[in-house]
Amino acid sequence: MTTVLWNVRLLDLEAGVAVERQVVTIEDGLVASITAIAPGAVAPDGARDLGGATVLPGLIDAHCHVLSDTERSPGFGPPPLLHGEAPRPRALGHYILAAAAVRILASGFTTVRDVGSFDDEASALKLAVDLGIVPGPRILTCGRIVSATAPGGVLFGSMYREADGPWEMRKAVREQIRRGADFIKFMATGARSVLAEDPEPAQMTLEEMTAVVDEAHRMGRRVAAHAEGLAGTRWAIQSGADTIEHGLSLHREPALLDVMAERGTVLVPTLSTFHDLAFRFASEFAPPLVEQAKRQLEESLATVAAARAAGVILALGYDSGPPGASANELLRLAEAGLSSMQALHAATVGGAAALGRPGLGRIAVGGPADLVVVDGRPDVDLAILTQPARIQLVIASGIATSR
Repeated sequence: MTTVLWNVRLLDLEAGVAVERQVVTIEDGLVASITAIAPGAVAPDGARDLGGATVLPGLIDAHCHVLSDTERSPGFGPPPLLHGEAPRPRALGHYILAAAAVRILASGFTTVRDVGSFDDEASALKLAVDLGIVPGPRILTCGRIVSATAPGGVLFGSMYREADGPWEMRKAVREQIRRGADFIKFMATGARSVLAEDPEPAQMTLEEMTAVVDEAHRMGRRVAAHAEGLAGTRWAIQSGADTIEHGLSLHREPALLDVMAERGTVLVPTLSTFHDLAFRFASEFAPPLVEQAKRQLEESLATVAAARAAGVILALGYDSGPPGASANELLRLAEAGLSSMQALHAATVGGAAALGRPGLGRIAVGGPADLVVVDGRPDVDLAILTQPARIQLVIASGIATSR
């Protein structure tokens, strides 16, 4: 199959420039050529003349929870179950997942990294997308989150694999690889959404973290570390984690940011999750967690500024709902001081770095044909990407989905 996109404004997010009047040719799921329109040339038969619309790489959400639970996804999914109604079958969740996949892809996000789901839902949806059963984004999943025995295990249940001691940690990593995990995630600290957990101290020992990272790297898997408090974040970096999720306390110890910049360790700051717990979903959380989220949001903003100054790679991670709203994190990154181009870089090139997939997040000859066609200039106004009607076309692995 060959697709020709004629007269597009191409965003090069590595160089930070836009190039007008370009032609992108796609063949067999790959970008076959990128050329300029010669003076006086007209679109050939079969080409899609896009009239100067902006084309950017498919966006990447590097911190997404693929869930059929729609509790904090307003406007998406079935209406809440009312008292007196018959219980809904568990299988309904698979249809919700399929709808979520369609919504995510239509929003311009062609790749998501699932960082924890219940009952292996992300793995099931990944397989359905890979087999062509349902349309959706490329999904990378961690399987189950490796955690020390902790109060969070009561709340998150099948999302976790609790373990204690370095050898049990190694076994837990091996189990996730057997499940088909694309990468490994572990809890370096407690979670801000668990009242019984203090997210400040390290939840694992350095020896346990090192065992997780060593086992995963030996088997060719990257490692993501949930890290909020400084002690756990420090040990996660020392152990060699590839990405730091949240990382809000890093501004307190700038030397750690220098280490991350030198190693290429990626920070996924997830600003939306702190904002939403503090404000949008405040009525659904215990008051101490809401107040904590307000403090953590301020720390997160300080950390993003410090990380940017230190040259740390940033990746977009929404970590909120509903599905298809991940572009809201672009606006949060802008509030943290990133330019529009820098925020888009985090959603593409930075995301590819977090995933360890350098072929993604860019439009290059020979690379995957993941592209988004937008009515307008998102490099000038990021809010355009939060407006579904402005996204004209999404192409994932060469397959086009029109609105």
